Amino acid sequence: MEESTAREKILKKVRDALIEKTEPPYPILDQESSVYRELTEPLDVAFAEELVRIGGKFVYCESEDEFISVLQSFIVEKDWGVLFCQDPKLHHVLKSGGIPYESHTDHILDARIGLTRCEYLIARLGSVMVSSRLSPGRKITVYPEIHVVLGFTSQLVPDLEQALTNLKKKYRDDFPSMVSLISGPSRTADIEKTLVMGAHGPKELFVFLIDDSIPLN
Repeated sequence: MEESTAREKILKKVRDALIEKTEPPYPILDQESSVYRELTEPLDVAFAEELVRIGGKFVYCESEDEFISVLQSFIVEKDWGVLFCQDPKLHHVLKSGGIPYESHTDHILDARIGLTRCEYLIARLGSVMVSSRLSPGRKITVYPEIHVVLGFTSQLVPDLEQALTNLKKKYRDDFPSMVSLISGPSRTADIEKTLVMGAHGPKELFVFLIDDSIPLN
């Protein structure tokens, strides 16, 4: 009987607390202003600086032709070998530049270089937003040792909020089943606080940013 009475008292206090309205503890708190400082640099500069700071590599190209030329040089100089790419729009670009590629899913475990497009490039974070709508498979952003991303200046946004807003407008009711942010190469320091690159994904991330006055067809 005593236990029941004590329990009822506790429940009554909980009910009263839920019903009773209290004034907000911080009535003058500004909930509308951005928590971020205003970017003082152009979006491409801000993105490049932040990407490099978190371990990524940035390559600016003035045109699609320059992208092809630089990519060819990287393949030879860095001994990249055959690219793995499952994006039909990128296949067109690679074919025009005579760059061999592999696209069959059975070969992804052996792929060293994965090439993808992106949804947006987030300047404030130096992060790349990708989705399942850009490629038939999701493994390409995880399995290859090196991830190469092709982005355009029109895909630069200042922050994550703007990227998500744009993504919702772009796909509306057909939203991608997977949306992910890539912030530099994969890394972990879980074991003895020793930094290990490529623990859960690519060891290197390259972002090629080209002027989209010549868009992909």
